[in-house]
Amino acid sequence: MQDLMHFMNGAHVEGSSGRFTDVYNPATGEVASRCPLASTAEVNQAVQIAKAAQPAWAATNPQRRARVMMKFVQLLNRDMDKLAEAISREHGKTFPDAKGDVQRGLEVVEFCIGAPHLLKGEYTDGAGPGIDMYSMRQPLGVCAGITPFNFPAMIPMWMFAPALACGNAFILKPSERDPSCPIMLAELMEEAGLPKGVLQVVNGDKEAVDALLDHEDISSIGFVGSTPIAQYIYGRGCSAGKRVQCFGGAKNHMIILPDADLDLAADALVGAGYGAAGERCMAISVAVPVGEETADRLIEKLVPRIEALKVGPYTAGDDVDFGPVVTAAAKEKILGLVQSGVDQGAELVVDGRKFAMQGYEDGFFVGAHLFDRVTPDMDIYRQEIFGPVLSTVRAGSYEEAIGLALDHEMGNGTAIFTRDGDAARDFASRINIGMVGVNVPIPVPLAYHTFGGWKKSFFGDLNQHGPDSFKFYTRTKTVTARWPSGIKEGGEFNFKPMD
Repeated sequence: MQDLMHFMNGAHVEGSSGRFTDVYNPATGEVASRCPLASTAEVNQAVQIAKAAQPAWAATNPQRRARVMMKFVQLLNRDMDKLAEAISREHGKTFPDAKGDVQRGLEVVEFCIGAPHLLKGEYTDGAGPGIDMYSMRQPLGVCAGITPFNFPAMIPMWMFAPALACGNAFILKPSERDPSCPIMLAELMEEAGLPKGVLQVVNGDKEAVDALLDHEDISSIGFVGSTPIAQYIYGRGCSAGKRVQCFGGAKNHMIILPDADLDLAADALVGAGYGAAGERCMAISVAVPVGEETADRLIEKLVPRIEALKVGPYTAGDDVDFGPVVTAAAKEKILGLVQSGVDQGAELVVDGRKFAMQGYEDGFFVGAHLFDRVTPDMDIYRQEIFGPVLSTVRAGSYEEAIGLALDHEMGNGTAIFTRDGDAARDFASRINIGMVGVNVPIPVPLAYHTFGGWKKSFFGDLNQHGPDSFKFYTRTKTVTARWPSGIKEGGEFNFKPMD
């Protein structure tokens, strides 16, 4: 069995803590490798290396840093299939979905090529007599990112690409469930011209996380994961004086008005609800049809589409709709919540509990599930399931439908499907959720806008990628300069009255 390594100072480094965790092939259930779990001492070593490497990188002008990003984009395109295969092997997502994971990260890197423009400060000529004022955006120093298993390429790049473009050093603590791709990304960054030690990957668990949170030389922390952990990291990081952004869980509603194109809505729900086995923070997990007739027609269209979904390993071809979930524990949690939905009175219209993948009986496959007549007090409505489970909550009116999304404690993403521009405009204006789709089921912004939820889906004040990322990874310094004038003819010894 292969033992994976950390990536520090441009080299693969064996773990020295003596602690490991198993990395599985989710399709077979077999242990594929072991991931080292860093000790506090190993994290401190990585920080020391990054701190030493960062000043020279920060002194490199933004245009040259951008050229490294340009080369990195070329290398990502060159190795796209290799990166996607590593993701699929350890995460379980289909090969096209894994390529999409890399692509959405690549797009943020492309945005970061504009660093020379994005890092420009402001200038005021003649702010006072002989006084000029200007501001500079300067890097923070050593930054760190703690990333989740469900996007092992995209989210690391959402963090380290803008951080590096701004002149920081970066320490990445990826998920220990699928750690191979982040190591490959760090290798490609150095092949692109990034100096050794500026980007390092340290695998680990809570000990490594706490070491990053407590280290006085770490200036900022980025995190994506569950809401309870997001709250913990945000509180501890802020208490240590760091700049922190933490993205937590989600429960994304899609409202379907009676005038909506129901075929379009059903197709959108199937893709948004079951893609990547539902392991997306932007997955639609709650459908809210308005009116009984709308609900009946929607369920009628959903059932055959869901029953036709092809589930299988990524090796089964590009027509597989979704693969296994990431671990046996994830499968157990999903099926437990499905059972709670049945026990609490929801109608299980499509029952995937008995799904078994022939030849892959030990894999972590979960069949597709569709619930109808779910109510807001049920666990399957209140909790993030993170699996291929779609819940339908019937609403009697538009106001009742929007009220469900307004009242839920999560506020990551939402969508409305309608032909009524006035309703869509009202929804987008009133909803207290960070990302809104109008006839778009998964409204993840493109790289030049920012990504972030509201309420208990986000803790912080600056979002990921887009302009916010350059604000998050820099701090502003304002200079007021006055050059004395009137001394060209020699000194004066009398007091002059003010003009």
